[in-house]
Amino acid sequence: MRIKGLDQFVQALHHASHGGLRQEYETWLEAMGYQFLDIVQDEVIRTQTVDTRRLLNSFHKGDQENIFSMTAGKLKLDVGTNLDYASYVNDGHFTIDPSKNQDRRWVPGRWKGDRFEYDPAEKNSGMLLKFQWVDGSGYWDNAMAIFEMMFERSLERKLQQWIENKF
Repeated sequence: MRIKGLDQFVQALHHASHGGLRQEYETWLEAMGYQFLDIVQDEVIRTQTVDTRRLLNSFHKGDQENIFSMTAGKLKLDVGTNLDYASYVNDGHFTIDPSKNQDRRWVPGRWKGDRFEYDPAEKNSGMLLKFQWVDGSGYWDNAMAIFEMMFERSLERKLQQWIENKF
């Protein structure tokens, strides 16, 4: 008895078990990482989180500073930013550290129009911050929710595409 396509199936399984499928998925996961970076940047813009491009341009794949990791089996994707304040902008923060028992703090710098520029060397001007909570924009959380839905669908399509192309 001869089963049509059985040899192809066995050969494709052999290829997959010897790293062929893993290499294809590593390439796909890297492309997904760049898509995720686009989504993060889109959410920074959509939530009006930033008025400069510093945060917007700070996210990179494989950043060794503030790392956000995603895994799919043994495949791993690291995305991060080198800005310490990125998590505060996402999660929200107090204007003053509540553990210091202060209700206000002087921040050296200068005003340029309606925008404040921090300058630790400034001695004669600045602004007085009063203790209060600043809501976060949730840009990262929004991006993760979008990406998780997209990732699952894309993974299913990729697996189906692999099956169709190999058999």
